[in-house]
This record gives sequence, C-alpha cells and structure tokens, in this order.
Amino acid sequence: MNVNIFKDYTECNTKLAEYLIKEYLCQSKNIAISGGSTPIGLFNEILKLTNKNFEVKSRIFWVDERCVEPTSEESNYGSAHKNFLSKMNIPKENIFRIKGENKPQNEAESYSKILNEEVDIVGGIPSLDLCLLGIGGDGHTASIFPHELDKLIKINPCVVGTNPDSGQKRVSLSLNQINNSKEVIIHACGSGKKEIIDEIISKKDNYLKYPASHIKPSIKNLSWYLDFDSAENFMN
Repeated sequence: MNVNIFKDYTECNTKLAEYLIKEYLCQSKNIAISGGSTPIGLFNEILKLTNKNFEVKSRIFWVDERCVEPTSEESNYGSAHKNFLSKMNIPKENIFRIKGENKPQNEAESYSKILNEEVDIVGGIPSLDLCLLGIGGDGHTASIFPHELDKLIKINPCVVGTNPDSGQKRVSLSLNQINNSKEVIIHACGSGKKEIIDEIISKKDNYLKYPASHIKPSIKNLSWYLDFDSAENFMN
C-alpha cells in the first residue's frame, strides 16, 4: 500500500492529475472513474494541465452509477460529462457509461457483458488498468455499502447496491472486479473522512466492516491520495 499525503485539496488533485495524464490519459488503457464531489476537483486540475490539442486515448468506464437518467444532477456520468468529458478531446467510442435509466439488475448484467467484451480477462474476470475510487463517510466505496457487504462481496463483475439512507438503487463494479484491476487508487480529501481512513489504513478496531477495507488488488498495487485533513488521524 502506498499512502500519498499532500498539504491540501488542491495539491492532492494536482499531483493525482499529473500522474493520470502521464500514465493513463495519453495511453490506450482502460480506466474506471467514480462519481461524487471529490472527482470534480480532479477533473478541473486535468483541464488546467492540458490543452485543446491533448487527446484522451484512455477508454473510460464507471465504477458505479445511480439509477437515474443521464441528465439528472445525481448522475455520475452526467457530472463527468459536464465537468470533464465535454471539455476534453476524447472519441465518443471510448466512453462506456453505465445506463442508470435502465432497470438496475438488467443494467448490471449488461455492463458485465460490456466489461467482458471490452476488457482483457484475467483469472476469469475483466481486468481494468486502473480503478479510481472514492470513499464515503460510512466506509463505503463504489456502491458497496456496509449493510450489504456480506451479500455483495463474492459477486462479479457488477452488482446492484442500495443506498441505506435514500433506498436508491445503484449499479456498481463488484469488489472482486475492482480488486482484479492492475492498479487501484483511493482518492479522498476533507476532514469528514479522517476517522474512517485512519481505521482502514491502520487496521484499527472493527475495520473490516467497512467495504473500503476490502480493496486489496490481487497484484497489490493500491495507492491512497489524501490531503492533510483526511489523513490527520492517520498521521498522529
């Protein structure tokens, strides 16, 4: 495990953006991105570091998607399109969105098929080059929440998760699918997650109850990108 800690949100996003541009976006690789608010800052830094002549050669997949229309403000694809993809030079055929408007189980099966057809198979499961994750304040990652961990932990490559607060369905890569990636990066900023991050990285208390603690890539290529606020408890 490689833990990278930066002084603030901006530096964390800048360093991760530089790494992604150099190692992934300029190459024909398969990467899965997350939704939520954290990636928006990362997208902005990538835009600052590139220009209109920069062509994204990576093929973009999604870690998870809320079961909403792509035009919804809650859509992970919609957010990525608005803040990043629409402003970058990327071929449309390189974008593989999860269709949140479809019936959840049907779309989980459909996206599993896409992964099996478009991504190299390693050990019987598609193997993405990079899976870029976030982490929630309850320790969830992708759309694998603590209350469904036991049910979803052995399913692959895609699952249907349920937000415990809203009841909203989400289509998500499974833990097995994520862990079969050649590299996994967990990107987390802000003080609201410092307790969870400390428990998981330091393996404290009942840390295995958090889905994010089960992110263990089979080739052991896992990195954390944190700012001082999110890493505060871990550093003390």
